Amino acid sequence: MLSLLALHGQVHAHNLSSLTSLLSSGSIVEAANTTSSPRWSEYEAPSPTSVVHPATVADVAATVKWANENDVPFLTYNGGNGWATDFTLDHCGIYIALDLLDSVTFNSAKTVATIGGGALTSDVSTAGYAAGSLVATGTCDCVGFLGALLGGGIGYLTGEHGLLVDTVLSLQVVLADGTLESVTASSNPDLWWALRGAGPNFGIVVGAEVHAYPTESLTAWQATLVFLEYQLDDLLAALGNLTLPAASSLTLLYVSEGGTPAIIVELFYHGTADQGTAAFASVLAVGPVSTSSSVNPWTEWNSGSATACVKGGYKPTWAAGLADFSASAFSDVFDIWNDLVTTYPDAADSDVILNWYPMAYARTIPESSAAVAFRDSVSLFPSITVSYTDPSFNSTAITYGQEARAVWQANDGIPGSNYTYINNGFGDEPLETIYGENLAKLQRLKLEYDPYNRFNQWFPLLGKGRA
Repeated sequence: MLSLLALHGQVHAHNLSSLTSLLSSGSIVEAANTTSSPRWSEYEAPSPTSVVHPATVADVAATVKWANENDVPFLTYNGGNGWATDFTLDHCGIYIALDLLDSVTFNSAKTVATIGGGALTSDVSTAGYAAGSLVATGTCDCVGFLGALLGGGIGYLTGEHGLLVDTVLSLQVVLADGTLESVTASSNPDLWWALRGAGPNFGIVVGAEVHAYPTESLTAWQATLVFLEYQLDDLLAALGNLTLPAASSLTLLYVSEGGTPAIIVELFYHGTADQGTAAFASVLAVGPVSTSSSVNPWTEWNSGSATACVKGGYKPTWAAGLADFSASAFSDVFDIWNDLVTTYPDAADSDVILNWYPMAYARTIPESSAAVAFRDSVSLFPSITVSYTDPSFNSTAITYGQEARAVWQANDGIPGSNYTYINNGFGDEPLETIYGENLAKLQRLKLEYDPYNRFNQWFPLLGKGRA
């Protein structure tokens, strides 16, 4: 039965009642709160009054049409992990949550996966493992599969299958006027291009068909290495000489463990333990103080990021994109981060993360194929997250975050430009930093497909608010 729960604020209950009458019986409308719609970070987070959980694709379309007719701002909710600061949704608006649209199915040949708009990364890996067919996904189980994909999409299989947008066969999208369209490369080339890289500016993607790869190779070797501060220079030197094979990836983290700085390296190799140890021999040779490794099933590849899925608190994040590894930059950022966590114990959970993927295969696909700015230039995706609970710390967090980002940008190895992966952006970046040379074309298409700027919450192409 359709439920209407504890609604308040400027989205009046009688208006929402007019929406509930349009929705199918499985849909839910409820108050927005930390239980119904938690955010990964509360820093400048959206604050709508209500959450609509459409039960069907038609319900999503009906909700968008209703919001247009009633001048109600809205934002798609698919896990609440986006941390950018450009949200303007307040108590006048609603979330359109896609969690009820979480199906994952495969064709009989297991070569195509059909994925609902609300499916999380974990839903895809669980279904794919059972089907015996790999799908390229992101590396956090709690993140919406399509949310990660629409910004470009990077993950453990990037070196073998390219960006997530490269694996898409079709997208089902609810446009700004509430119409539903199935978009492919041949049916609508311009919208197809724009959705794959800037999708949240053009519609609500309620489903996708993507390539799947039937295989018996559903396991990977993973290792966690722990280094101490005195080993940092040797480790960074080894990383500076490292070339990642296509089947691999590497994550570097700076974390504080009981007040002691630790440097953690997480290694991934889609293959055997012998292949993995050979690929990362130079890193292992530095001599970590602790090493653990195992060959894990696909469903456990992301287990190392489980703590990153904990929601709540303030976690503003600053990121950059690097062409090459810079030992000096990561040494300088270590000093910035270490000063932060030692000077301010309340920010001791702050961390630095570098995600590093082999991009050679992705670069065999033309940069013009999708609205992704970083394909031909960025291989390393570093970020610093300042974690705390007291909002009075905001200004201090900004100082440290901007300082670390500036170091990376000054050493990004990209002549004349800085690029930041849209899914990692803080929110204050110039649009050129997010969209690159695609910006002008994207803005032209935005005027065509969303002239009233209804999709205006995620690095908005036409600025914030309704046109």
